[in-house]
Amino acid sequence: MNFTPARPSPADVDRIVAAALAEDAPWGDITSQVLIPEEAHAEAVVVAREPGIFCGELVIEASMRLTDPRIRVTFSVRDGDEFDAGAALAAVSGPARSILTAERVALNLAQRLSGIATLTGRFVAEVAGTGARVVDTRKTTPGLRVLERHAVRCGGGVNHRFSLSDAVMAKDNHLAVLTQGGVIGLTEALRAVRARLPHTVHFEVEVDRLDQIEPVLAAGVDTIMLDNFSLEDLASGVKQVAGRALVEASGNVRLESIGAIARTGVDIISSGALTHSVQALDLGLDIHIDALAREDGSGSTREITGSVR
Repeated sequence: MNFTPARPSPADVDRIVAAALAEDAPWGDITSQVLIPEEAHAEAVVVAREPGIFCGELVIEASMRLTDPRIRVTFSVRDGDEFDAGAALAAVSGPARSILTAERVALNLAQRLSGIATLTGRFVAEVAGTGARVVDTRKTTPGLRVLERHAVRCGGGVNHRFSLSDAVMAKDNHLAVLTQGGVIGLTEALRAVRARLPHTVHFEVEVDRLDQIEPVLAAGVDTIMLDNFSLEDLASGVKQVAGRALVEASGNVRLESIGAIARTGVDIISSGALTHSVQALDLGLDIHIDALAREDGSGSTREITGSVR
């Protein structure tokens, strides 16, 4: 990837990582405290066990720094970069106890985010040349949305609205209540909503039948979502909209189907699978303990190599 994705704020990253560290070691890491000498120093490498797209700079750095500011992390790749199996992604050095305490949180987050970036990259590759944008949804892990949305961008995808506060999106249940089950006309009801909105607020409406498109367009919406349409109906819907609004396809979008969906001419394809059905990428931390120092200065230098689990 030859771009630098916009990053979450440091405050957001630190808040999420600090909560994860507190969950993992609420009263300290007693295993490392009883097994590892206090002065032991370690060198470690984050290694890819399989190929993918990296998204882990922020969480690995924060996990190590918040555990112990003496830990140093140097990255060989950046968020959004592709890598091969066996690649060394980052080098870590510092107090051995602290690295062992931080490694699980660092890897858990980096593996999940890299999995999202990698899957998104596969989706994006399937729509190449069509002009359709691959977009995420609000089907994210509670508390991790800002990181998971960053991972989607690292994979070349685009973010939908971040939260319920960002845009108006009227879905089937909203419309059922708004029209009182059909007592009030759809166009009339949506025009009344449009009139109350500031001009800066985006207005999107979901439809699940072709005959709903014209009444929705007549209300002056910005985006119309064609939900769970067949490929044939998607193509018909795009022709019917004829550029009067952005057309979004949604509903059971999978890697196997997204290419055909894109070729119907839709502008946007949203898929919750990017975040809710992702498999974590296999990353590991190989640690090399190069010295076991004693308080009295005695002790020999040796190396122990192994994967931290």
